Amino acid sequence: MSKKVRICMIGAGRVGKLHSGTLKRYVPDGEVVALVDPAEAVLNETGEQFGIDGRFPSLEDALEKAEFDAVIITTPTFTHKQLAMLAAAEGKHVFMEKPMAMNLQECDDIIAAVEGRGLLLQLGFMRRFDPEFVAAAERIFAGEIGEPTLIKSLTHGPGLPPAWANDIRTSNGMLAEVNSHDLDCIRWLMGSNPERIYVEAANFKGEERGAHAEHFYDNMFATLKFESGALGNISGVCPCDYGYDARVEIIGKKGIMQIGSMQGMDVIVCTNRDQGLITPIYKRWPERFAWAYIHEIQHFVECVQTGNKPRVTGEDGRWAVAGVLAGTKSMLEGRPVRLEEVMDPAWPVPWQQ
Repeated sequence: MSKKVRICMIGAGRVGKLHSGTLKRYVPDGEVVALVDPAEAVLNETGEQFGIDGRFPSLEDALEKAEFDAVIITTPTFTHKQLAMLAAAEGKHVFMEKPMAMNLQECDDIIAAVEGRGLLLQLGFMRRFDPEFVAAAERIFAGEIGEPTLIKSLTHGPGLPPAWANDIRTSNGMLAEVNSHDLDCIRWLMGSNPERIYVEAANFKGEERGAHAEHFYDNMFATLKFESGALGNISGVCPCDYGYDARVEIIGKKGIMQIGSMQGMDVIVCTNRDQGLITPIYKRWPERFAWAYIHEIQHFVECVQTGNKPRVTGEDGRWAVAGVLAGTKSMLEGRPVRLEEVMDPAWPVPWQQ
């Protein structure tokens, strides 16, 4: 019988709640034994909700007073490097939510710290564990639609991100916080690294909703070219208000494949002839990717138990961050940017200086 994996959940907010619930309900081989959050009210609320007795204001306190094997990091992006490196220094395996970090130097420091101790690092790109996306990827890689030539991906979220995520200085903006999922997904499904990206952004709702950070945008459209010669685009809207919407279309030499739909469930309602047929849409991301979140945490626990390499690695996280940096540079400079322009870890990211 495999030893149960003891986990320290860093961050007691909405993603910390999601993963804590997943472990409690669906992953019997994993257990949250420590919960970390500096906000006492949030810490206690989540601790009570999921029966987590070990509650600490900092990772340092948790490391000193609790015994665990791994950490799950769900805190703001600008905190990731410090937390991951501290956990790795103490011999803990690391699962971290996207985006991996603020820049490539931070990504490289995290990877070196984890791999240098022979530990595991998994990134929270849950689409790689979603049953629909996994099945689609297998069929693409098997050649069903032929060589991929063009991909379209969108992520539209219903709510305004937290204040820190509205500022590109502390988050790299919506391209990072929302659409890094798309950046990872299209690289995965196309089987090729991005070579060039051009981003246009616009702000329609920020002022009326209290988002006043410089360079804030709530609509984004990116066009990409891959090393394979294939083309792609990404659209991002947040807040979109109508629901949570994540879809992908891939065109190959032999055919087309579509992943996802706006229909949230196979239920149709009609109450009058004026309104007509109504079918629900996904309201939030935990509904759309419910099984993906379960499978990714199950996978992480299994990797800790077996020592197998995670399906989504630090290298994947690094590529997504590179796409974010190149895309943001493109937006600010109004021109296409080649990925090679930002790939040097020593490149001083201008908006973070």
